[in-house]
Amino acid sequence: MIVTTTAGIDGYQVTDYLGVVSGEAILGANVLKDWMAGLRNFFGGRTRGYEKELAKARQEALEQMVERAIGSQATAVIGITLDYEFIGMGRGGMIMVVATGTAVRLERVKESASGRCWIGD
Repeated sequence: MIVTTTAGIDGYQVTDYLGVVSGEAILGANVLKDWMAGLRNFFGGRTRGYEKELAKARQEALEQMVERAIGSQATAVIGITLDYEFIGMGRGGMIMVVATGTAVRLERVKESASGRCWIGD
């Protein structure tokens, strides 16, 4: 499956728009990571533990979105956006990652000597 942030894909034509698909993942921060992040924030530096967890949540949201697109018989998801929301404040707060895009069906474009013609896969 092709997954992209762009509205179109070179070499393909969108033949069917199947609707919006999304995937969500919530990252719950634990007390130890909060404490370590607080130290990093005070002294400076990157919080690699949070970075790893955030990358994992982003991947889970994208995978869930793709599964939903496959369920609608899509061959691609275009126009993807990633949103990050903070739920709760302070200790025990969570981060929600939402991946949203448009599920579509594509056909490959074939160049001919007289110009472009469209053919299905």
